Amino acid sequence: MTAWERRHHDASVRTTLTLEPDVARMIDDEVHRVRKPFKQVVNDGLRRGLAAPGGTKPKPYRVQPHVARLLPRVDPARLNALADEVEDAAVMGQSRRKPA
Repeated sequence: MTAWERRHHDASVRTTLTLEPDVARMIDDEVHRVRKPFKQVVNDGLRRGLAAPGGTKPKPYRVQPHVARLLPRVDPARLNALADEVEDAAVMGQSRRKPA
């Protein structure tokens, strides 16, 4: 710990900070909303924003699986071949429409 940190550990430190207009507006809105002093709102916001990551864990993302059944006469082993046939038919349909 440096001498400066020891001397100012428990003391308030006064500093000048230039806020961008949107940030100043957000702080003013929060001051009015929570009815707390400007200084407390800024300090609380900085503490929350600078807190060590992992304080609160986000909810895990869960996928809801969908049970799908193939239509009768569709062979799952031939799905790639079926996709190729559909693609070939689409390409052939496009080439017939274009003037030669």
